[in-house]
Amino acid sequence: MKRLYIITGAKGHLASTILRYLRKEPCLIRGLILPTEEGEDDAQITYYKGDVTQPASLEGIFSGTECNETIVIHAAGIVSISGGVTPTLYAANVEGTRNIIAQCERHGVKRLVYVSSVHAIPEAGDKATISETGHFSPESVNGAYAKTKAEATQAVLDAARRGLNAVVVHPSGIIGPYNRGSNHIVQLIDMDISGKLPAGVVGGYDFVDVRDVAKGCLKATERGRSGECYILSNRYFTVQELLECVRKTVGGPRKICLPMGLARAFVPFFEWLAKVSHTRPLFTRYALSTIASNEHFSHDKAARELGYCPRDMRETIADTIAFLRGGDVPLELTSAEGGIAQ
Repeated sequence: MKRLYIITGAKGHLASTILRYLRKEPCLIRGLILPTEEGEDDAQITYYKGDVTQPASLEGIFSGTECNETIVIHAAGIVSISGGVTPTLYAANVEGTRNIIAQCERHGVKRLVYVSSVHAIPEAGDKATISETGHFSPESVNGAYAKTKAEATQAVLDAARRGLNAVVVHPSGIIGPYNRGSNHIVQLIDMDISGKLPAGVVGGYDFVDVRDVAKGCLKATERGRSGECYILSNRYFTVQELLECVRKTVGGPRKICLPMGLARAFVPFFEWLAKVSHTRPLFTRYALSTIASNEHFSHDKAARELGYCPRDMRETIADTIAFLRGGDVPLELTSAEGGIAQ
């Protein structure tokens, strides 16, 4: 029986990085892409067009999976830094996850790994370190994205209690190479190295390399315990630390960071600028509240049970800049680690 991986959101930053690792393994791969996206099939990977919000469109990618040892990594979804839950956001993140669960239950897949987010976990007070929890509710978190991920995560855990072999991973703020336009922090780095970033903001977040999260997802397919959650984080970094890391890589003057109160006052300007330039705003009210809140996460459980080990952020920043400048940024050799599920 062959190992088959189904990866949803295959053109996204994380999912496409997972595919880079899987291409080094003796397995079959099916990638789910939107009807508006294009994917080139080869001997190992087959792309299927579909939409997680449309159950009928998922029939093709799940067809014949009973003949294989099928692993599903559900990474499709919409990342939003806006404040309100829209029908589109809810449909993609909540209803889409329920549709994937239904397909997994119907076809008897070996395991589902759901890519949640640390935003789904309730914030701890007084800068206490946040660790995994076993219950999720939209009422316990702030922000549209967090609420939808919390509801979807609980749906996965409910399915695990019904008997589905399912594991949840919670990445923190993903950054790193292989992405140019859809990642806000990569956007910030790109603006910085191109001289278009006037200033940073006082605050910070737990940022993690996309390659470490990809490997964590793959390790969860093998080592994760069904019905359990695993935080895939690195550590808390201030925005100033990240910008200083960029400066040490490319040179140039130090960037000032605006106090949070002043940054919030400039939000309407950032939103207007994004509108007239047909780009996404780099800072929104929700984004600023996120980097001003307690975002200290522990990945001790993932380290202990999955063998998860994030890299030095200086490597991440250097590789991100190299990629943005058109350089080739290879993955680590999986053989050096004894395989993706080591």
